[in-house]
Amino acid sequence: MEANPRSTGRLPAAFLTPGSSSFLDFLSAHSPDLLPGRRKLPEGIVEAPHGTTIVAATFPGGVVLAGDRRATMGNMIAQRDIEKVFPADEYSAVGIAGTAGLAVEMVKLFQLELEHFEKVEGATLSLEGKANRLSTMIRGNLGMAMQGLAVVPLFAGWDEGKEKGRIFSYDVTGGRSEEHGFAATGSGSIFARGSMKKLYRDDLTEQQATTLVVQALYDAADDDSATGGPDMARRIFPIVTVITDEGFRRLTEAESSELARSVTERRLEQPDGPRAALL
Repeated sequence: MEANPRSTGRLPAAFLTPGSSSFLDFLSAHSPDLLPGRRKLPEGIVEAPHGTTIVAATFPGGVVLAGDRRATMGNMIAQRDIEKVFPADEYSAVGIAGTAGLAVEMVKLFQLELEHFEKVEGATLSLEGKANRLSTMIRGNLGMAMQGLAVVPLFAGWDEGKEKGRIFSYDVTGGRSEEHGFAATGSGSIFARGSMKKLYRDDLTEQQATTLVVQALYDAADDDSATGGPDMARRIFPIVTVITDEGFRRLTEAESSELARSVTERRLEQPDGPRAALL
């Protein structure tokens, strides 16, 4: 009689010889119940914290991805210091908007997906390949999205082949679009996008690009109650990350606080923010 792998403490052979470079496919075949989109929901209305606004902007040396820190549940503030921007790997990052718990799980699974591919294939996926893998994961969550638990991330990274920063946005079905210059997602995205539309230029420096995204988040918080602005009293500031040919870097608390303070002080003199040239 063949020994039960569980009773012997050994993993089944299939776990030791994965037949696919996709960790998502492997999990779907062996433990589909672990996938976020396969969970069974309780009956009735499901209330869960939601992350709000994520913004991104490219500059000649890379791309900036940033997010506010507020999570809401209905008309209540569920959390003031949630983290919504995560490294996907060394040269890319994901910003999450939508149902916070599912979004964080999806990001962790995406990180494993990229790591698994690299270990199996001995090479990293192209940035476009990474964007496609994330699209597949979002599509797998469509059932949850139809019940109000949507996850709509923003993906950005450094494309080593094209030697530039790139941004990808998604809809709830997993539809993927490449954004040029700047992008935003989440409840405050319409205000953030309008802000960046007037201030963005192709020749921004890294410092100007990080300032731009903080200005956009400030404008989003000014008009969208679900988006949190810089909280000076609690020392809660936006998470700002930069991805260049040197890899992913998150601004330190000192850097992000100085950036937020600079923007806030200027708003004391000009509440509506910097003006774009009329002509």
